[in-house]
Amino acid sequence: MEGNADGTRDARNRYPPELLRRFEVYFKQSTAVKSMSIRQVKAQNIGKLVTIRGIVTRSTEVKPMMKVATYTCDQCGAETYQPILGPSFMPLFLCPTQECQTNQSGGRLYLQTRGSKFLKFQELRIQEHSDQVPVGSIPRGMTVYVKGELTRLASPGDHVCVTGVFLPMVRTGFKQLVSGLTADTFLDTHRIWKVKKMDDTEAATDVMTNEEVEALCREPDLYDKLAYSLAPEIYGHEDVKKALLLLLVGGVDRNPHGMKIRGSINILLMGDPGVAKSQLLTYIDRMAPRSQYTTGKGSSGVGLTAAVTRDPVTNEMILEGGALVLADQGICCIDEFDKMMEGDRTAIHEVMEQQTVSIAKAGIMTSLNARVSILAAANPAYGRYNPRKSAEANIQLPAALLSRFDLLWLIQDKPDPENDLRLAQHITYVHQHSVQPPAHFTPLDMKLMSRYIALCKTKQPVIPESLSEYITGAYVEMRKEARNEESSFRNTYISARTLLAILRLSTALARLRLVDIVEKEDVNEAMRLMEMSKFSLYAEDRVARKVKPIDAIYGIVREVSDKPTIKVEEARQRVLAKGYTAAQFDECLEEYEQLNVWQVNQSKTKITFI
Repeated sequence: MEGNADGTRDARNRYPPELLRRFEVYFKQSTAVKSMSIRQVKAQNIGKLVTIRGIVTRSTEVKPMMKVATYTCDQCGAETYQPILGPSFMPLFLCPTQECQTNQSGGRLYLQTRGSKFLKFQELRIQEHSDQVPVGSIPRGMTVYVKGELTRLASPGDHVCVTGVFLPMVRTGFKQLVSGLTADTFLDTHRIWKVKKMDDTEAATDVMTNEEVEALCREPDLYDKLAYSLAPEIYGHEDVKKALLLLLVGGVDRNPHGMKIRGSINILLMGDPGVAKSQLLTYIDRMAPRSQYTTGKGSSGVGLTAAVTRDPVTNEMILEGGALVLADQGICCIDEFDKMMEGDRTAIHEVMEQQTVSIAKAGIMTSLNARVSILAAANPAYGRYNPRKSAEANIQLPAALLSRFDLLWLIQDKPDPENDLRLAQHITYVHQHSVQPPAHFTPLDMKLMSRYIALCKTKQPVIPESLSEYITGAYVEMRKEARNEESSFRNTYISARTLLAILRLSTALARLRLVDIVEKEDVNEAMRLMEMSKFSLYAEDRVARKVKPIDAIYGIVREVSDKPTIKVEEARQRVLAKGYTAAQFDECLEEYEQLNVWQVNQSKTKITFI
């Protein structure tokens, strides 16, 4: 009887197959099929399975999408089901059961949310890679609809391949009348996976085997070889390449009792034009698995942090991440750092230390993660670097920003016959053969290096108790040296950030050796890099020729006033403010009086220049 009753039952009262189904069916394209660029997907691909490659620029929140609507009648209590196939649907109002129609009771249907079936839904916006864009064009984008278990697999900034069915967007109502014969398109996703920036290989499966790791670790001088393999076409810059290698590996983040200490390393490259700063930046941008490249004039503060836009789907105000947010857990390369507007540059201050971007715009108050390493390149303020002036006077960046960089490298273009000859031979060989000249060892492959660096990032080395006293002693000695006016590095900033930079570089060196404990050699190498970066900021002639305190005091006294007579007390206060002692000032007075440069009256209150 039940079977017959079910056979005569109305179709709308039966359980629809979508409600009973507990699985999802997706199609995967053959591995032999190459991925296409968004520009290559045309009208003939509509309704077909295509695979595209690009970078995710925007992703919406995951929202429920109704698949089956369930209603109950307020008169007879029967359940009615309505499968939804399109993007919109018209709800049912009158009960279609036989009982309500026979009695003409006009039962009203009410939607039951708990009995309905919902599906996870997310919309992504994918943009084609810069290498796929023809000359004179701008990158194209495509809307991608993601459903079910495929949601939350990609976030903005990820390089992905998407397989799906290319379909036209169905419009209803007034929008259909306005659109006419044309239709917007979207990709109904069947498979999505992250890929490497350089090729289509899947990022998750490209892991080094134990045999490859052992073979690489057996190499003598692995640290030097890895550094040399970074941009081998660029001549020299050995220590700079070592610093960039540590930037790719990164230090270890620490979170003691809710406080956050960053592990990412920030580096500023500055110096004369034509010393391959931009080439190093573009190489690091290509090699890093997650990175963004921007220039000082081409970026605004909003473009770096986050912009408030209107969501085309929900028409709500949403945040769209900028370059620093998209490069989260990666590297942001900023070229022409000195050309940035001062207001835009202040947006980087919070990111470089707190690793967050705080936003309070259009009623949206939030804090976005920007756990990013910043690699910046800056030119001197007046063409070439002037070694007679300090780094701040040459680059004209504020001290608050310079102290946030762990390493400041100055790359100077000094005339040297032997070095110039080797550099010219290197450049001409690369230009002729499109490969670096033969060296005493073959540089490692770029793919192998990126896989090894990804393996290094999984290590979490710690600093043992035995090294703590050594590091603190070395830091105190550096502070003492910075306070000493005789020191040639007196214009560099030695603060607590310098100590944290040494710890970060030490943990990065331990990661590079795939060990769990930092050793003394790592700390020594970190401090050597710090000293070399400081040493590069000052020319050899300035380091070699130290100014006597008495001569320096004479210069200060001359700058006090243009008049032939000045007060001794005024000059004394000016000299003491510069860090010199009263005894040195008295000695200067006596010596220059004997040389007949000036005369001091008997009460020692006035200095008269002769």
